[in-house]
Amino acid sequence: MPSATLSISSKNYSSWSLRGWLMAKLAGIQFDEVLTEANDADARAEILLLSPSILVPCLTYDKLKVWDTLAIGEFLNEIAPKAGILPADRAARARCRSVCGEMHSGFVSLRSALPMNIKAHFPNFKIWSKAAADIERIKTIWRECLAASGGPYLFGKLSMADAMYAPVVLRFKTYDARLDSECSAYCESVLAWPALKQWIADAKAEKEEIEELEVEF
Repeated sequence: MPSATLSISSKNYSSWSLRGWLMAKLAGIQFDEVLTEANDADARAEILLLSPSILVPCLTYDKLKVWDTLAIGEFLNEIAPKAGILPADRAARARCRSVCGEMHSGFVSLRSALPMNIKAHFPNFKIWSKAAADIERIKTIWRECLAASGGPYLFGKLSMADAMYAPVVLRFKTYDARLDSECSAYCESVLAWPALKQWIADAKAEKEEIEELEVEF
């Protein structure tokens, strides 16, 4: 098997790193992690939403570099087509790409108001209206996908879409978001994903803290 590495930053704070890492796990490839320290200027800018994700995650596979989570997902689907990163059905595959694209380019208010912080918990957190609108849209996406697939994941089996929305599940847990029973059940399914459990354990073991994301709102 070709050698592979995945460059990531903080497991506690970096949602984009998590997405790329989960996709690589889903693809079943063996890879080494290359950690960019959270205090690195570029990594810090990405985590704080001050710049796009350029350095992380970045997959190096057989000397070929692939960055940006959507590109990583498409590449992994090519080299591991049986892994189910994208659904086999054409219509489901198109829908999967659409909801992944919406996550990739949208929900700016949610990202700003509810930054990923796995180690934190803010009970009864007050969510401002623009972020609440993003949450409602995400819940609609989840319900529509689950209704079409039958669950327990967005497209029946684990896919790129679940990797893309996994950081949202973690945000909802951190900030005590109110969810209906269907969306709560989906969150529980994602949280039971062994790869995500491993990431959460690693995140909780991190010692580094980013002060801007540790403020009690």
